[in-house]
Amino acid sequence: MIADTPPVRLLLVEDDPISRAYLAHALEALPAIVDQAADVAAALALASPGRHQVWLLDANLPDGSGASLLARLRAQDPGVPALCHTAGDDAASLAAVAGQGFDGLIRKPVAPAALREAVRRHLPAAPLRVADQPLRWDDESATRALNGERAHVDALRKLFLDELPATRNRIRGAIAGGSVVEAETELHKLRASCGFVGAPRLDAAVRALQQEIGSPDALRSFEAAVDELLDP
Repeated sequence: MIADTPPVRLLLVEDDPISRAYLAHALEALPAIVDQAADVAAALALASPGRHQVWLLDANLPDGSGASLLARLRAQDPGVPALCHTAGDDAASLAAVAGQGFDGLIRKPVAPAALREAVRRHLPAAPLRVADQPLRWDDESATRALNGERAHVDALRKLFLDELPATRNRIRGAIAGGSVVEAETELHKLRASCGFVGAPRLDAAVRALQQEIGSPDALRSFEAAVDELLDP
């Protein structure tokens, strides 16, 4: 551990004891304190408002699903980022996870460095992990996150691009109508999708718009990042 870096606190929910030990050991090097649970009941017993900076939830648990657990956790602590970890390897399953409210997806097995990087992206005090001029598409990180399955990256990107115009229109409409909560909800979902498909430049623009949701400059940068993906 780095002496001058205070540890964050994470909730790790994984039913397989070997996988849970491996993931916890990798995360402790962030540095982090890792609260471990094997099922929904144990996770709910460990969770309390303000306790954890990130939740890492298995997609399938003995007494429920990761999505149902996420809904219950968010009911008591709505602002915490949540990552889903899964061994599922088909594009349809991965796309379904992307629509369940998670902020990111971790494919198992995952290398320790890739796991820590996925968590760092969602820590409040962490700097952006992209260059000053981020890539339009980050093929390397997206493919690594999906265990080298480039076909899955391509499939998820197609779904992402098909939905992107409608997402932009909803964000435009919410901002123009003064519906801040609706705009924040849409931006939050879009950031999660950017993480799934490896779109760091759009992710950076969405972050900037989240921080200054009424800023014309931030909105123009967001629009430009969307246009770049839709009309490369």
